[in-house]
Amino acid sequence: MQNKLIIRGAREHNLKNLDLELTKDQLIVISGLSGSGKSSLAFDTIFAEGQRRYVESLSSYARMFLDRMDKPDVDYMEGLSPAIAIEQKSTHRNPRSTVGTVTEIYDYFRLLWARVGAPHCHVCHRPISEMSVDQIIDAIFKASEGTRIIVSAPVAIGKKGEFKKVFEDAKTSGFQRVKVDGQMLSLDDPIQLEKQVKHSIDVVVDRLILKGDIRARLASSIETCNEMTQGLVKVTFLSDEGEEHEEIFSERNSCPHCGITLPDLEPRLFSFNNPYGACPECNGLGVKTEFDPDLVIPDYSKSFNEGAIATMNPEAQWARSQFKALAKHLGFTLDTPFSELSAQTIQAILYGTEDQVFVEYTREKSQQTYRVEKPFPGIIPDLQRRYYETNSMQIKMWMNSFQTSKTCPACHGDRLRAEALAVTINELNIMQATRLSVKLANEFFANLTLTENQLTISYQVLKEIRSRLSFLRDVGLNYLTLDRSSATLSGGEAQRIRLATQIGSALSGVLYVLDEPSIGL
Repeated sequence: MQNKLIIRGAREHNLKNLDLELTKDQLIVISGLSGSGKSSLAFDTIFAEGQRRYVESLSSYARMFLDRMDKPDVDYMEGLSPAIAIEQKSTHRNPRSTVGTVTEIYDYFRLLWARVGAPHCHVCHRPISEMSVDQIIDAIFKASEGTRIIVSAPVAIGKKGEFKKVFEDAKTSGFQRVKVDGQMLSLDDPIQLEKQVKHSIDVVVDRLILKGDIRARLASSIETCNEMTQGLVKVTFLSDEGEEHEEIFSERNSCPHCGITLPDLEPRLFSFNNPYGACPECNGLGVKTEFDPDLVIPDYSKSFNEGAIATMNPEAQWARSQFKALAKHLGFTLDTPFSELSAQTIQAILYGTEDQVFVEYTREKSQQTYRVEKPFPGIIPDLQRRYYETNSMQIKMWMNSFQTSKTCPACHGDRLRAEALAVTINELNIMQATRLSVKLANEFFANLTLTENQLTISYQVLKEIRSRLSFLRDVGLNYLTLDRSSATLSGGEAQRIRLATQIGSALSGVLYVLDEPSIGL
């Protein structure tokens, strides 16, 4: 068969019985005046027939989930390859969509950080590593033979409490000694701890002298510690001079100093679109939409009666009764300009009081008087409650006018939970890597320093990342950062990103149909 796409009798839309032979594996430009039939030929005939034939080749079950495409008005087509269209269309308006997610580079980032990332404690920032029981034993045996050691389970590290149950459980399990804040104590003696003071408690599991025949016993002691502490083992090395040296080992991704255990490193941990990895404060958006005090009280020269609070009608009886009670409680009147109120009073108005405020409210119709004593809820907490309780889109749109977006105070705009941000590769966490421009990201991954084992694990993933970054560079997008929101891209940038994404998929024998690829460049 000839290496050509043969079209006979194309009459779709305003095409006039067109016959064509197009050579494959070449760049072909269809140009002409507006309305001359360029899109009718490229999209409505060639691409539509390619898509239709592909869908027809699928099973009847698969076709149930796909839109049925009409056959274009053409007599005959031969040599048609599977077709992909890259049209001019608006960019993604989803606030979660970024250059990294659109190009699928971020998906490969998640795989890479999950497989070869180095976890750190998100509190003290020390490196964390997993060790098997055999590895812990080998590390202990690096000490000279004959060294005396104490194997203990650190059941509390810098925690407040009396820990009576910890001591009772340890004694019931047959243990005799505990080390409390560095002091060795017998469990047979009463132990009294101050409840409001932080304590560190180690249950002594075994005392040993290092020699070749204790490996089995040492392994059993380490397993006992792991069960008691979820993976932490403390070993105290005692010298002949009476000096002590402590080392803490972790069988899991646990910080031996803070006692914090990291979740398993999985790709979903690094996804801000997954509740497992997203920052719980902003749900992975990186920003929080909050009621802005300056929009709620736009003019501080006004008093309550003059409408200083934009979200509150000063003539509404219940609102007026509440505010009047607050004013009486805090020592101002409804005619006092807000500019004359103290910062503490403004804070109480906006965010409420802990003190009880006596409110007296009389209904207009029934003239019934209600008296209630309760804390003043605050303007902003009350707006938040109403916002989440209402089902009216009109009310929500009105409330939106008093809100502003601010960087999330928990993740500082990084979208992920703290544990995910504490995993690094070459000292960069995954979100720091997305803040690199395409040019710098190319350099970073070209010069990545990994061990031989890490290279073996990550070879295919790194190949995909480098390939897709190279395509973005080749289409002239060196200056974009991977965390750039898709909504901020120009039409030309969005088109080139879609083009780079498709080419980066490395499909062979595919017919690409590009709609005005030079527009917006």
